[in-house]
Amino acid sequence: MIQQQYPSQLLEKAVQEFSKLPGIGRKTALRLVLWMLRQDDSDVTQFTAAVNELKCGVKYCKVCHNISDTDICPICADQRRDQTTVCVVENIQDVMAIENTQQFNGLYHVLGGVISPMDGMGPADIEIDSLIQRIGEGTVQEVILALSPTMEGDTTNFYIYRKLAPTGIKVSVIARGIAVGNELEYADEVTLGRSITNRTLFEEK
Repeated sequence: MIQQQYPSQLLEKAVQEFSKLPGIGRKTALRLVLWMLRQDDSDVTQFTAAVNELKCGVKYCKVCHNISDTDICPICADQRRDQTTVCVVENIQDVMAIENTQQFNGLYHVLGGVISPMDGMGPADIEIDSLIQRIGEGTVQEVILALSPTMEGDTTNFYIYRKLAPTGIKVSVIARGIAVGNELEYADEVTLGRSITNRTLFEEK
């Protein structure tokens, strides 16, 4: 394949950086860079300032590990929410997806990944220990495992279930309205909402 030639080294460098974004190839990166070149200086400055502010200012909630502007995210700080139920999800996109269903009024715990030996992700690489510590505080009565129905998600479900078994706490799993192998964040809101509402007790197979 012939390497595309650029009329400017600055253009090529910008394309290289944009193409590092997930799902963005070099052709798409080039279109984005050329689009930005056509924008007003003030718009580009505002864009770059927003990215810098995001990277420097964003926090992770000390309780659930969701993204927040403060040390404790608005969901964890909301006393109107059910403090006895914690929904365990893989990532921040899953929190947003479940919140959009308006079917869940409890709290969350973001693992930041799932157990995947092929990807070098073990239990110590995700927020399982902090979940166990959180359960040990005694307020939580039910843990809902809302991980994507993939092999990695099921492995993580089983690991968490075994870790929580000695506590005697209720552990449930979302109903399989989500097709096996699908990512949770791509499920439609109605199906996802029903999966939360119709959750079942986790059973060790």
